[in-house]
Amino acid sequence: MTAVSAVVVMVSPLALTSASSADPEFSMRAQVLQAGLDELVKDTLVPGAQLVLTEHGTDIQINSGVGDVATGAAFPDNAQVRIASNTKAFVATVVLQLVAEHRVELDAPLERYLPGRVRGPGGDGRVITVRNLLQHSSGIPDYLDYLDLDSADALRRSRPADELIRLGLDHPSVFAPGSAFGYSNTNYLLAGELIEQVTRSSVGVEITSRILVPLGLTSTYWPLFPVENVIRQPHPHGYHTFKGTRVDITDIDPGWGLSDGALVSTGADLNRFFMALVSGRLLPPDVQAEMMHTIPTNDPARPREVGLGLFRRVNRCGIETWSHGGAMNGYFVFGAATTDRAVTISTNELTVFVGMSVLMGGTNALVDAALCG
Repeated sequence: MTAVSAVVVMVSPLALTSASSADPEFSMRAQVLQAGLDELVKDTLVPGAQLVLTEHGTDIQINSGVGDVATGAAFPDNAQVRIASNTKAFVATVVLQLVAEHRVELDAPLERYLPGRVRGPGGDGRVITVRNLLQHSSGIPDYLDYLDLDSADALRRSRPADELIRLGLDHPSVFAPGSAFGYSNTNYLLAGELIEQVTRSSVGVEITSRILVPLGLTSTYWPLFPVENVIRQPHPHGYHTFKGTRVDITDIDPGWGLSDGALVSTGADLNRFFMALVSGRLLPPDVQAEMMHTIPTNDPARPREVGLGLFRRVNRCGIETWSHGGAMNGYFVFGAATTDRAVTISTNELTVFVGMSVLMGGTNALVDAALCG
């Protein structure tokens, strides 16, 4: 595989100019990030990766490896990727906007908004609250633990949210609501249903009208699944290795249009979303404080603290950062943001050859290098 590297400065998503080497500080910083991204690609055995650092209204883009194994082409500029569970931060923001509008109460039981919906060994909607869903403290099992997705054909066999929620609820709860953290995609399928019940509109429409349009995130969209599986704008091919064979699954949408991971976006758009969210542009201060009130995760594969749809991490140079992250067959997308700076790293494979600790360790180190300067 031939490595292809590039550094581009983007003054806007549509205006691209080659990076200048006239600024020694910029040149040195770009070299450090390039080396780090090259190392991440090598260590995780993914085909390629793209890093986008946003600061002072400018995007610095760095590529490594390839975006297309067959042709050796690099990631395209401002590449669109499936952002997987980063979608949850958008969903949580909409729920919290409804809280700000006094249409939802954070500590109200789910039964108020989804009567009779949450019943079974996995949880009781009369006890589980809206906050529990958004903070993954409901105890409801993750439906993904009970799905076999070990083939491209399995990824194509979509299942509706109702069925997947039932799959989670039919298994015994992991812990009592509010007593611990336990990441569960089932929580955000239910959060999506809550949005639709309260607004009488789809999650995709609400995210578009409340977040994407106001922030001008023109490269981010909610796919029209199942009729739409192909990513709309220039994008890297996405790959997954099944039983030792790497398969191009670019045109299979494993998000199935569901509220736990459907969105497609770019590094630049994700950076702008997270900076806007962290700086308080999307929520009033009292609701923002609720979102950023954290509990311990006690999960070595994740940041140590979790709020409502956001994870908090203090990086190696003492900067408080916020993020979510997303992983699905074909893509891994992770980053971090402050009020005025953000970085997103995208790879075109969720590698099965190394553990998540290796992937997250390398990604966190590179995110720190970008944000610490």
